[in-house]
Amino acid sequence: MSTAALIVAIAGCLFILFIGARFLIAPRVATNGFGVAEDRRRAFTSIKGVRDITSGVVPLVVLLVAGPHVFGWALVAAAITPVGDAVIVVTNGGTVRQAIGVHASTAAVLVIAGLVLALA
Repeated sequence: MSTAALIVAIAGCLFILFIGARFLIAPRVATNGFGVAEDRRRAFTSIKGVRDITSGVVPLVVLLVAGPHVFGWALVAAAITPVGDAVIVVTNGGTVRQAIGVHASTAAVLVIAGLVLALA
């Protein structure tokens, strides 16, 4: 039973990776698949809010269940988000200062703290 659950969970992870990539590569198709119109700003800010809450909760669950070592690796992996955010800011009319000051610095903190914990 646990093998089947693991397979289903991994398949779910791979599918959500596909969905995320589709939002980057084919946004119109992705937004239609999600169920909201492309011009619905509030829908997308709500999506961002839910994703940010999840991005905070999941590593904390990892910490509670698996300890600081695995938590560190989760933080390193989570640095993908602020790196992506920095790129999004710069490529969509934001300033490099904002991209580095907020997003790249967040990524650096996650990687440094994550590696300290993971390699301890």
